[in-house]
Amino acid sequence: MDYLTMSECIQLSFAVCRIGIYTCFRALCCKGPPPPRPEYDLVCIGLTGSGKTSLLSQLCSESPENIVSTTGADNIRKYWSRYYQGSQGVIFVLDSASSEDDLETARNELHSALQHPQLCTLPFLILANHQDKPAARSVQEIKKYFELEPLARGKRWILKPCSLDDMEAVKDSFSLLINLLEERDFEPSRM
Repeated sequence: MDYLTMSECIQLSFAVCRIGIYTCFRALCCKGPPPPRPEYDLVCIGLTGSGKTSLLSQLCSESPENIVSTTGADNIRKYWSRYYQGSQGVIFVLDSASSEDDLETARNELHSALQHPQLCTLPFLILANHQDKPAARSVQEIKKYFELEPLARGKRWILKPCSLDDMEAVKDSFSLLINLLEERDFEPSRM
């Protein structure tokens, strides 16, 4: 029985590995580079506890154990507008199962954002989060309560239900936002 020396085994392993890498490289890379994907600068806003960090972390496949709840964020709400410059779209996350007072505050903040000079022409993705909670309001209830139809008339916005339990719905919502952003890229510029 012929046995390979350690050196021969290492050389054989490298040769097989090199062939495997080369084959994968040729299969993946030589068909041409993938089309470039545009990148967009988005601002994500919402009240404390609405689930902004959790949703975005889940979308990025980060472990939920590493998520630390934001504290004291109510104090920084007045500084939100500092992050608006250069944004191409807005994600507004609201807790659809929140108290009446918090819902009213979220409504006022969304109205302010929709009317802000740096945001009023941008597409909005409004996520009605925590739909998995028993007290969650439906999208229709939120649309009516937030007066979105009259307020956002002429603007591009999407209102979608979501929860951490249904990340496919969240991904679909982001796909719709990307479609709005891409439509904007192809619009003739206005003078």
